[in-house]
Amino acid sequence: MADDAQNEPLANGADTTPAAGLISQYIRDLSVENPNAPESYNWTQQPDVDVQVAIGSRSMSDEVHEVELKLTVTARAESGVAYAVELAYCGLFGIRNLPEDAGHQFLFAEGPRIIFPFARRILADAVRDAGYPPLMLDPIDFHALYIQQRAAATEMAETQPAGEA
Repeated sequence: MADDAQNEPLANGADTTPAAGLISQYIRDLSVENPNAPESYNWTQQPDVDVQVAIGSRSMSDEVHEVELKLTVTARAESGVAYAVELAYCGLFGIRNLPEDAGHQFLFAEGPRIIFPFARRILADAVRDAGYPPLMLDPIDFHALYIQQRAAATEMAETQPAGEA
């Protein structure tokens, strides 16, 4: 019987069901540098590839939020930089009736997880188009990153004396 009460229509057609989903996705910025081409194509040493990941979010309206996944990749060898690629890939997400903490977790963990495969492909194509073998990034556990960053922020807040900014 209790389940029947939960399925009853709400007054005036109000929808209070929690919902979150992808509306659209797009490249905000893409930069490819190939500073030592064509000489770098003949380098024999394997470059060290450094990958940096940053996640940002901003509110577009009460129910629409932009998530930005920024990937910065630099391939460096003894002879210099082979290539550098920066990609800012964004997704617009609709979020309705989620508690604030669940919405924050969605924007900084689930949202990046959803758009990552598309950003990964763009990055691989950019490296390939620069004349190198495509760079296939390993999957990233955005949920684990979110938990680590929240724990670090909590620890920092607890150790910072009151009144310091």
